[in-house]
Amino acid sequence: MVKSTTLEKNMTKQKNSKDQATSRSVELPSFKVMDILEKAKAMEAQGERIVHLEIGEPDFDTPEVINKAAIAAIRAGRTKYTHSLGLETLRKAIRANLQQEYGVDVSMDRIMVTAGTSNGLQLLLSALIEKGDEVIMATPCYSCYPNFVTYLGGKPVMAPVLEEEGFELRPEAVRKLITRRTKAILINSPSNPTGMMMSPESMERIAHLGPVVVSDEIYHGLVYQGRASSILEFTDRAFAINGFSKRYAMTGWRLGYIIAPEQYIRPMQKIQQNFSISVNSFVQWGGVAALEHAKGFVLDSVREYDKRRLYMLRRLKEIGLPVINPPQGAYYFFTNVSHISRDSMKLTMDILEKAKVAVTPGMDFGPGGEGFLRLTYANSMKEIQLGLKRLGEYIKKKG
Repeated sequence: MVKSTTLEKNMTKQKNSKDQATSRSVELPSFKVMDILEKAKAMEAQGERIVHLEIGEPDFDTPEVINKAAIAAIRAGRTKYTHSLGLETLRKAIRANLQQEYGVDVSMDRIMVTAGTSNGLQLLLSALIEKGDEVIMATPCYSCYPNFVTYLGGKPVMAPVLEEEGFELRPEAVRKLITRRTKAILINSPSNPTGMMMSPESMERIAHLGPVVVSDEIYHGLVYQGRASSILEFTDRAFAINGFSKRYAMTGWRLGYIIAPEQYIRPMQKIQQNFSISVNSFVQWGGVAALEHAKGFVLDSVREYDKRRLYMLRRLKEIGLPVINPPQGAYYFFTNVSHISRDSMKLTMDILEKAKVAVTPGMDFGPGGEGFLRLTYANSMKEIQLGLKRLGEYIKKKG
């Protein structure tokens, strides 16, 4: 057998070093709630009975009026590419909805349909930030916000929000973080993970601090106290992101939209043309039906969520996990567990293994989330009752 030469070994080493994933993909943090969900599913496959209080997904089925509209579109042959900005019919329905809910009138030229709000956020940030640009956001915040910014070469700048202040992003705190590299301020109201809403006064002040505002409004419609304001009520110099996943129980449909300043629409449109061409046509017809015919479903689901919210608020207090500020919207509780553990990931895994309840560690939502757990009430009352019973027994044993 002929021995490999030094040159051959070096060539092999060089080839192997090139045959690797990019550093930005390797270094991208995992979405912890999905890690927890997948671990829970693996335990279920082994025969365990797991209660899911971790994933932010409605337990309701998509309304039949939406399903029928999509099926009818398929049967009618509406399965081709659409305009890259989205179906005109859907964009008109979105515009009408904005007028009805917020009293704002936006040009059709500012509306773009996307494959969910995550896709929308990726599109707009791709058109908005250059390498080194800063985006200010709260901590805790939705897990993927800083990851999107970092992946695109930007720098997330975290503004701590406090439990005793209702986790509200304060304009004065944001102002102190603005630098010459600040390109945008990213807000989310109602918030994931806290369920809290920004006051109209705070939102208006943030809208006029200088940088462009990106407002994630995906939980609008799921509100129990007060009214959710849109950034569009205070400025045109902003991006409003919304979608159908949460309000209409359409998570798997992957349908969202962006309202953007006109100068950003064409750049985002070109990105969409190149990378995905258009959003699924029949899915868009389902979106039209949602906006025009599913308002009753939304009202019914909000009433049911509110029953679960009030039940969970009482039970969390009883088992030793009181919540200072009850969530005003969305379907999450963000409860302080620092008296039990300051390592929320370790605690989450222990709860999953011993109590058979899947929850989300606060550390998944940034440094400001450590010491907390997120629990969702987007599950049936029966499951919530069982999950909190198990969680109470676990905490009693820990104490």
